Amino acid sequence: MKPLPRLVAALTALLLVSLVAPAPPASADPLRWTDCPEEMVRAVPVEERHKYDCATHAVPIDYAWPAAGTVGIAMLRRAADDPAHRIGSLFVNPGGPGGRGTLLPIELDSVLPAEILRRFDVVGFDPRGVGLSGAIRCFATGEEAEAVYGRVVLVPVTRPEIASTLRANRDLTDACAARGGPLLPHVSTLNVARDLDRLRAAVGDRRLTYLGFSYGTLVGATYANLFPHRVRAVVGDGNVDPALRTTNGLEYLRQRAAGMEAVLDAFLSRCAEVGARCAFSAGDPAAKLAAIRARLRQGPLTVPGLGPLDLSTFTGELASTLYTPQLYAQLAAQLQAVYEATQAGPAAAKTSGTPYTGNESEFAVTCADEPYPRNPAIFPAVAPLWEHQAPTFGRGHAFGAVFCATWPARQPERYDGPWDRRAATPLLLFGNYHDPATNYTFNQRMAAELDAARLVSVDAFGHTSLGRPDRPRSGCAQAIAAHYLVDLALPPPGTVCPAETQPFQD
Repeated sequence: MKPLPRLVAALTALLLVSLVAPAPPASADPLRWTDCPEEMVRAVPVEERHKYDCATHAVPIDYAWPAAGTVGIAMLRRAADDPAHRIGSLFVNPGGPGGRGTLLPIELDSVLPAEILRRFDVVGFDPRGVGLSGAIRCFATGEEAEAVYGRVVLVPVTRPEIASTLRANRDLTDACAARGGPLLPHVSTLNVARDLDRLRAAVGDRRLTYLGFSYGTLVGATYANLFPHRVRAVVGDGNVDPALRTTNGLEYLRQRAAGMEAVLDAFLSRCAEVGARCAFSAGDPAAKLAAIRARLRQGPLTVPGLGPLDLSTFTGELASTLYTPQLYAQLAAQLQAVYEATQAGPAAAKTSGTPYTGNESEFAVTCADEPYPRNPAIFPAVAPLWEHQAPTFGRGHAFGAVFCATWPARQPERYDGPWDRRAATPLLLFGNYHDPATNYTFNQRMAAELDAARLVSVDAFGHTSLGRPDRPRSGCAQAIAAHYLVDLALPPPGTVCPAETQPFQD
């Protein structure tokens, strides 16, 4: 099973008023593009490296007080294949929050339609507080970080597990208060969108062309409502619900857990339908999964071929694998191995000075964008109800943003609407029917909340459909995206694109 990403998402019933200060005008100073460092372009064939260059552009740390200093935003550009017919720059964002974007143009080289690569420079950037753009790090060493993160139980069940998780999250926020630095209160999506406008001007584009995935769709929606007259074309793939996410983090997180559970149910149903092509199909897959959850709640288990497994690891890896349908057959085989181990396997015990290279920007952005209760006790209080509503993912999501209860930036800058300002060009959105991270309802709401946005539905499992070679490919969606970005043409309302393959397909 794949390594476990942190289940970081949102939680709250508290509504805060957005503090939107007017931003200074964007600078049109030209960028100084230079050769990229070797470690950034190592994956690029030597004969292709001439297409790539890098730059850093300074933006204010605090747009309301420019005298507070600047942070450099790191950028990487893939030059258009046909510079004589170049339209401009296509800015791209991989999501997160906390996702590094500088390497995204390299990854998209084998994914984006040829016409997009021919007509646009593809520009990726590390958002403020991430990677090479002033990474927020709350620990001095890896050992310090492990002393905190090692006490976090991602799916805490017992009172000691819950207590350890709450104490560790409080220690995390104390560490961030001590070491987070001046960027800590200023990493919201509001400021990322302001930075993006500075980058647009710096590359010489009069209006923005943008492609955002997952959380990156919130960046695009925020930009379109802050600077509607500067939108040339904005594509969102795997869209969030901007109104809910920026006003009620707790409810957003609950609905995210429910959406992920629905995708898991659809996976189990598809498994039962295809029979022997799915290794987990014998018997009742849903009942077998419930048996696995019940066994792992009692303690960890040793699984032949997989090693020690506890409820947190199982839940996190299951959630992660649902992002990628190409791994569903492998996932089914692993689930069967875990189920067989639950029938008789005994519980297994869980098994100075290293520079810290982690990044706590995902926590900072989450707490800046999504309002949460300031009382940590609320999170374990909602966990039983959420687990009842979403038996596999509800409990883990209930603790997904507990750190926001004690986050040190108490009055972050946040954009929470309006979302219906008319952009110069309507936005184009893509949403998979079975997306575990940004469920289809979120995509529908994004389309409804934005002015004149057009949603293309994709009949696919997995998270996003345009930007990853290991995600479901839809030639239909690719063609629509290219036609929009190049020609500004929208597809008919109600367009549905098929995926070229489905899970367990021969």
